[in-house]
Amino acid sequence: MKDSNLTGAIAALMDEYKKAVDELIVVIEPISQHLLTKTIEPESSNTDCISIQTILTHVTASMFSYAVYIENSIGLKTVRPERLQFDHITPYISRLREALKYNEDFFTRYPNITMEEFDQSKKINTRWGQKYDVEQMLEHAIVHILRHRRQIKNALIQFNS
Repeated sequence: MKDSNLTGAIAALMDEYKKAVDELIVVIEPISQHLLTKTIEPESSNTDCISIQTILTHVTASMFSYAVYIENSIGLKTVRPERLQFDHITPYISRLREALKYNEDFFTRYPNITMEEFDQSKKINTRWGQKYDVEQMLEHAIVHILRHRRQIKNALIQFNS
């Protein structure tokens, strides 16, 4: 995010977020429509992990959701964008970039947001039961992409063996 006006921890975390997204794009760019929709875990109880398509639908939706959690924590009344599923890789790549830009635009508008919050009552409550401050939410968002990038890489190895 070298061309943005972000500084400090926000700039560092957004640089890492962009790096994670770029690395994911390198992994998914060559994926065919057939591999996109091919079942990875037929027995999985997690519907977000059945295919690369469902993983990417989950990842892109989550990128917006993490930003919306942060927005709502400062009093904005933001509604999560629609969860979109695609039949080709190209729209997923566009959606990843759009979600990253959405996050960058938010932090550009709120460069002085409190990143670290030690008061538990002021932390962001997630629907999965964790409490995060803004810095932790952004760190979680980055690692979320890394974990699913690894999952997709492993699926592609499994498909090719």
